[in-house]
Amino acid sequence: MIDLRDLEAYCNDLLGADSFSDYCPNGIQVEAGVQVRRVVTGVSASLAQVQAAAAAGADVLLVHHGYFWRGEAPALRGVMAGRVRALFEHRLSLLAYHLPLDGHPELGNNARLGARLGLVSAAPLEGDGLLWGADLEQPLDPSVLRRLITDALDRAPLHVEAGPPQIRRLAWCTGAAQDLIDRAASLGFDAYLTGEVSERTVHLAREHGLHFFAAGHHATERYGVQALGQHLAERFGLEHRFIEVPNPA
Repeated sequence: MIDLRDLEAYCNDLLGADSFSDYCPNGIQVEAGVQVRRVVTGVSASLAQVQAAAAAGADVLLVHHGYFWRGEAPALRGVMAGRVRALFEHRLSLLAYHLPLDGHPELGNNARLGARLGLVSAAPLEGDGLLWGADLEQPLDPSVLRRLITDALDRAPLHVEAGPPQIRRLAWCTGAAQDLIDRAASLGFDAYLTGEVSERTVHLAREHGLHFFAAGHHATERYGVQALGQHLAERFGLEHRFIEVPNPA
């Protein structure tokens, strides 16, 4: 068992939360209880995720996508009121880490995606750890890489076939990082993998001459929060369970 604020302090330090200029607050977003024995992790703090965590008897719901995003209406009404009400009704606190969880060199979404794809040379390309890359052990036909992504994430990515016949270097950033395609191209990569796709991204891929894979925001960001939850369970003797709330986006 650990005090919620001690758990937050440990996570803040571990993830270097203070070093990121983020779109939302990182750490405790809703404090509905004090002592933590059981942690449920999930990608996004939807009402369905809150209800699933409560049904599992969690003290804390730890997510990648929490609340209070920049530009959001600050009033707790409608959907937001329902989510926060459910947290307090079940004495379920909410802990969220966004960019700090993307960028961590071992537990982060990008690190875990690289590991899941079996990319042994995976490494961050930028200081914040948000763009990663790898030189493939052997050149791959684009269809083979597409199948590898499909098998790793259990969903087929959208593939813009605009690059060379063999892929030797792959860059990636999970989630809604389609606009980092320019940076990946400038660094000489043959292919770029992310979660989401915008209409403009297809044209950019074609004009840069590289393969583009969009494998789903949710699908590419399932693994960091699981790794963090497992780490906390082992470090503090907590119970941990990841609960999947499917999302095709």
